[in-house]
Amino acid sequence: MSDPLPLAMTLAYVVIALWLGVRARGSHRMDSLEQWGVAGRSMGPLVMYLLMGAGSISAYTFMGAPGWAWSKGVPVFYVIIYLSYLALLAWYCGPRVWAFGAKLGHVTQAQAVADRFESPLLGALTSLVMSIGALAYAILQTIGAAYILEVMSGGALPFTLNVWLVLGTISIYLFLSGQRAIGVTNAFQGGLMLVVAWVIGLWAAHQMTGDWWFGGVFERVRDTRPDFLTLPGGLGDMSFAFWTSSILVSMVSFQQPVWLQWMSADSAQSIRRSASWLPTYYFVILPMVVVGFIGIFSLPNLDRADTVALQLAFQQMPSVLVGLLGAGTLAAAMSSSEPYIHGTALTWTRDVIRPLLKLSERRTGQLARYMIFPIMLLIVGPVATTNPGNLIMILLVGLGFAAQMLPAFIGLFIWPRATRAGVLCGLVSGFVVTALFTVVWSNPLGVHAGAWGLIVNLPLFVVVSRVTRPASEATLARFLAIVAPQRARAKAPCDAERPNASLAPES
Repeated sequence: MSDPLPLAMTLAYVVIALWLGVRARGSHRMDSLEQWGVAGRSMGPLVMYLLMGAGSISAYTFMGAPGWAWSKGVPVFYVIIYLSYLALLAWYCGPRVWAFGAKLGHVTQAQAVADRFESPLLGALTSLVMSIGALAYAILQTIGAAYILEVMSGGALPFTLNVWLVLGTISIYLFLSGQRAIGVTNAFQGGLMLVVAWVIGLWAAHQMTGDWWFGGVFERVRDTRPDFLTLPGGLGDMSFAFWTSSILVSMVSFQQPVWLQWMSADSAQSIRRSASWLPTYYFVILPMVVVGFIGIFSLPNLDRADTVALQLAFQQMPSVLVGLLGAGTLAAAMSSSEPYIHGTALTWTRDVIRPLLKLSERRTGQLARYMIFPIMLLIVGPVATTNPGNLIMILLVGLGFAAQMLPAFIGLFIWPRATRAGVLCGLVSGFVVTALFTVVWSNPLGVHAGAWGLIVNLPLFVVVSRVTRPASEATLARFLAIVAPQRARAKAPCDAERPNASLAPES
């Protein structure tokens, strides 16, 4: 490269992330699930706001969103819709999940499912199924990080080397500091993303239109490529059915790291405050989407859509802005890969290995830290180096499988009559249908494979639950006291015999 500054600034983030992540540990011992897994439930509302916001969109903001805008157009905004709904879910479900940890001692998502349905087997299945979406996201982010380094170095740093450089750095501070490292690096990344996205977006718009705003960009798209402003988009492959079903599937996929974020808060009120602010963070996507639309005219012949923002920066921006974009994008990717690797290691150890080997709590906490290494070495790294497909489609496939756990969460938050047998039957049937409609018949009628899975899953779950035995009254009472405390206090003795009463708070 003729100018080493952009690469130097990008690599500087690797050093900063390592320093922040290692220091996040402080004087805390990291050999317990409580500390390594959920940071001792100590994170305040500002950290939660940046953690939930930046962790949700991360490399998508700098690579996926501009790439979809460049290749498809307005279909890119599906993410804004489903993330807005997730903010509502965080406001309602987050404080209840925090209470599961504070009052019932839960650490993982699958642990709550196993407790609610009195089934370690269902907890283990929850862990494994939810890990499909989690690992897909970790792979997505790792690919993004490796691409950034490859582009910023002009190819001097090969893609495969970059994958292992990123994973190696993450492994150090994740092993040492766990969820505390995730909180600190995501908070730093969140602030950096806000600055970088708006600086780059406004600069690019000014270079193209002469205005420091985005209206002129969309006017040009309207006049010359109006197909990019309506469904099915510029490529004609995002029908209304697929776009809508993708939103629905994404909304109901309760990802493991999000659950752990809620568990890590210092109070239920902190979660509610950060969830109330959360939609304001998603404006960070807008300027980078504009960069993608600008690329339609400036870079019409890209080999890889996901690199449009970086390529545009190299061609039209000063070195310091190119370096800032590289650092921001790498920060986004790295600090979003780490929570999904961390969450998978935690739940595999706590919810699969521990029941199988009858491990103690202390031994489980020690083993969880080491589990990140086989996950990186045997799954995330090897798959990422094969460089599979479009980054966003990888995520959508993973979310389709994760969505099949929806009946378990209905039983946790809404319907006490939900049974272990009902959830298992729905999960197995939905998983098989999703797999068939992903691999054999791809998204029939233009509907997301995960949505087809839910069409089979949910009715079967309800029917089987109605004819099988629910959990014990003692278990239902513990969960009812958390998800609907007013109803639990008012519950009359005769009402205790009505297990199909709603867990939702009465109006």
